[in-house]
Amino acid sequence: MRINLKQQQLMDELFNKVKERYPEIVIRNLQTDPDDPEHIWINVIADMDEDREIEMRHFSAALETDILIDYGYAMSIMSENPNAVYV
Repeated sequence: MRINLKQQQLMDELFNKVKERYPEIVIRNLQTDPDDPEHIWINVIADMDEDREIEMRHFSAALETDILIDYGYAMSIMSENPNAVYV
């Protein structure tokens, strides 16, 4: 995955804004969307309850949309909750 300086700055800014509001998140890794190699996923571990995780997703989605509109870069915070129970 090739990331230019502006993308790195935007990813750092995005993560820091989300982390400021949701301090429990931790970066796990970066990857590209399997269906779109231009879309960068910032994978995070989100140790929080489901409602808070949903709230975080809405918050980050607004920031991600702004980045896409303003700069043309697609990036997303992708959360993995170690406490999630799947039935």
